[in-house]
Amino acid sequence: MIEDGLFKDYKVDAVFGMHNWPALPLGSIVARPDQMMAAFATFEIVVKGRGAHGAMPHEGADPVVAASQIVSALQTISSRNVSPLESAVVSVTQIHGGDAWNVIPEEVVLRGTTRWFDEEIGERIQQRVKQVSASIAEGLGCHAVVDYFIRYPATINDAHQAAVVKEVAATLPGLTIVDALPSMAAEDFAFMLQEQPGCYFWLGAGRSSGENPGLHSSKYDFNDAVLPLAATMWVSLVQSELRAAS
Repeated sequence: MIEDGLFKDYKVDAVFGMHNWPALPLGSIVARPDQMMAAFATFEIVVKGRGAHGAMPHEGADPVVAASQIVSALQTISSRNVSPLESAVVSVTQIHGGDAWNVIPEEVVLRGTTRWFDEEIGERIQQRVKQVSASIAEGLGCHAVVDYFIRYPATINDAHQAAVVKEVAATLPGLTIVDALPSMAAEDFAFMLQEQPGCYFWLGAGRSSGENPGLHSSKYDFNDAVLPLAATMWVSLVQSELRAAS
């Protein structure tokens, strides 16, 4: 929408986004005045070796062993290349390779995601993912090809607009303003916040009893009780902004 001219064709003073958040009690409002959600990237590492019979591993260059060590070494990026006071995540989420019990495959594919807030940290993570993968693969007689894709920037709220959200929520029954740490999940609303001041906030949707599966769980069940709270919050927020603009 931004590329198609959303903010060029329409005068926009502020942007707001709401996300239901089952990890918080029903009616909780979190509107941080700064970092809300992380930037993220995805990566694919193809470890290419030389296949061999599983009973004669010395005749090949084992990409399974190399890939396994790469997975372990990637975890040191967050713990040894980034300050403990900064946020950084490197997660390998897929491993694919081989299709026989007794054959060392030609290659193994690793895929995963990285998260950060500070752009310098993001650049460092990218650099280290490539260096670590290439060096370990080479040391074990293999070769690593790394494709690294930066997806979304960090979701950073405007302090004034975050205060507006809290002020509106404070006037509505059923809503409670709470504080929470930022999430290392990511959100494409971040692109809008790079263009216009605004606030992305969470509305608690947790159940007080029974199962309460988290977001993206295969057992997730939307809590319908949050719908009237969300609708009231949206209407009141729009009315507040219109009064402020008049």
